[in-house]
Parts: sequence; structure tokens; C-alpha cells
Amino acid sequence: MTPTSGISVIRAVSQLCDQVSAWRGQNRRIALVPTMGALHEGHLALVRRALEICDRVIVSLFVNPTQFGANEDLDAYPRDEAADQAVLGELGVHLLYAPTLEEMYPDGLVTPIQVPELAEGLCGAFRPVHFAGVATIVTRLFSQSSPHVALFGEKDYQQLQVIRALVRDLHIPVHIEGVATVREEDGLALSSRNAYLSPAERAIAPLLFATLKHVAAGIETGGGVGELIEEGKKALLEGGFSKIDYLEVCDAETLKPVSRIEAPARVLAAAHLGTTRLIDNVAVKVG
Repeated sequence: MTPTSGISVIRAVSQLCDQVSAWRGQNRRIALVPTMGALHEGHLALVRRALEICDRVIVSLFVNPTQFGANEDLDAYPRDEAADQAVLGELGVHLLYAPTLEEMYPDGLVTPIQVPELAEGLCGAFRPVHFAGVATIVTRLFSQSSPHVALFGEKDYQQLQVIRALVRDLHIPVHIEGVATVREEDGLALSSRNAYLSPAERAIAPLLFATLKHVAAGIETGGGVGELIEEGKKALLEGGFSKIDYLEVCDAETLKPVSRIEAPARVLAAAHLGTTRLIDNVAVKVG
């Protein structure tokens, strides 16, 4: 275990297990914040919450190839481990777990994890390997780090629901805590992929959140779901988005599309600005 920028860095599974075992022997409550690096304030909100509720905080940094499909941005995905180490050290994170590909997948992808239904719609329809890759890497991280709590952002709402189902169905003893989406002042949800936006695209990007808020507000005041979805799609395309993968209103737990709001729901969307795919979601209030 090597101290770097005020934080201990581990790259081997065996060392991680030894450290976690020692902490558990001291009755320390452990939090895990899984990341792919390129940390921004959205990630740091998870870290700060973890530091509030647990005695020891592990942040993992691993750009997971199994959740990227063909022609996606694995090679271009932003990486700056030194900067990530520095900011985590300043925050007081106890351990950065940054395994190599060979350490994480020593025998290749032998036991992939699938979460049916929740992973099939929305982003799953356009990124068919993505959630299997997410479920697989998260399961491995839970097994290696044995956290009491793991924290994930609500911006990736479908991912959050997939992980909750994974933990429930496999009886993994970890509490999953969702943390509210962190946004720029103009409403754009923070994402590592925002770095891909040109200045002109960045000026258009807040329209996604504004559109989702409009749809949610319309539903809350009695508007028709179908009509509001069509209005939202038109607004995005006329506002400069090049393609819409989906704009849907779904049950907040099952992620099944709904036409009437009888339980908590979310408005979720994925849309393209140039070569950049943005996702976001907002809650629909009931009653």
C-alpha cells in the first residue's frame, strides 16, 4: 500500500482484502465509491457523503472495458489518475483502489452478471452490453472490498436501479445509497463526457434538463404523458440535439414505461449533441 498525494493507493486484490479485513476487525464502517476516474464534483458529492456516514472510505478507479460496446469511447475516455489521487487525498479519502486490467480480470470475463428486465430498456436498448459490464464489475468490487455502504449517483438512474436489484437478488450485504445529481448553474448534469462538448454544444446542453423539468411539471399539473413526451422530443430536436435515443416516463422502481402516474415516476432521456451522448432524469412528484 503506497501513500500518494496524502492517500494510500492499492492495486492488488490481495492487499485490498487484507486492509478491509483489518478495518472490519476494528469495527470500522466501510464505504465504497466506485468510479472510472476523471473525477468531477458529481463524484466528489458521493465521496463527501461517504465520509459523513462511514469511518473508512474506499474510492475505486477502474475504466471497465466490459461496459463499453463496439465503437464506444473506451480509448478516448478521459484519464488523469494523478489529479484524481490529489483531490481524493485532499478530501481525506482513506484508500484509492486502482487495479490493473489483469488484476481485475485475471482469467478474462469468465462469469458475467446479468440483470434482466431492468437492464433491457432505456439505455440498455442502445448499449446492449453496458449493464452486464456494470453489474459484473460492481459485483467484483463488492466481493473484493466488502463495504457496508456503496454510493452511486442518481444521474445514472437506470444503473442505480440495476445495482439495487443486483444486491437484492444476490443477497449481497451492502446498503446502496443514491446521491442526488450534481449540476452546473445552468442545470447541466455533471458528467465526465461533458468534456467532449464543443463550446456551441455546451451552450445547447442545458436544454436537456430544462425539457425534462417541463415534462415532469406538465405531468404533475395533469398533462397527458404521451403529448408531453412528443413536445419534449420536438423541443430537443429544434433546440439543436441531433438525435434522441429515448425520452420516457417510467415507474421509479421498475423502470417500466407508464402512461398514468399512480406511483413515483421518473422522466428519463438520452440524446446526442454531435458525437456526445448525454443522459439525465428528473423525478415526477405524486399527489
